[in-house]
Amino acid sequence: MTNTSPARDLLIQVGKTMIAEQGYNATGINAVLKEAGVPKGSFYHYFASKEAFGLAVIESFAEENDQQLYGVLKDASRPALDRVSDWLAVSRGEMKRCDHSRGCLIGNLGQEMSSRSDVLRDALAQAFQRWEGCLADCLGEGQAEGSVRRDLDAGALAAFVMAGWQGALLRAKTVRDCQPLYEFEQTLMACIRTH
Repeated sequence: MTNTSPARDLLIQVGKTMIAEQGYNATGINAVLKEAGVPKGSFYHYFASKEAFGLAVIESFAEENDQQLYGVLKDASRPALDRVSDWLAVSRGEMKRCDHSRGCLIGNLGQEMSSRSDVLRDALAQAFQRWEGCLADCLGEGQAEGSVRRDLDAGALAAFVMAGWQGALLRAKTVRDCQPLYEFEQTLMACIRTH
């Protein structure tokens, strides 16, 4: 269902927070309803199942992240590597705001649900593909500018950056510190920048 309402939107917002903090399997529908202050019948009016709810949460988070990512990486008025650094800084800021407790909802759900739900796995994969595509475009612009090494395929490099950043987010979440994120960015820039 794609119908929207304040109650549906609230359920999704609460779901994003709860799933980011405790995972999909540990997030019960009743707990979401209680936190949102919404009656149980409303949940099933908007979502046929918990999986449908999970899909709506993924789509909402991915759409918000799309806007954030595109806003930073597609700003052609700035050098490409500055845009990549800005995107990483925004993500780092999100980690700091949640006291390093959440990481990336898409990455977290990918680890938890990819082998359990094809519906959720497909939505997660699509989000990563969009983000990698946007990043590849930016890195390709960096290659055209001469700031990013040209001997690396921009698409493969974007996939590598996304995978590495997800790993750095997981590590930051584990150690409750942004140091792995700073180290990743520093190493990435040293490896891809033309000298």
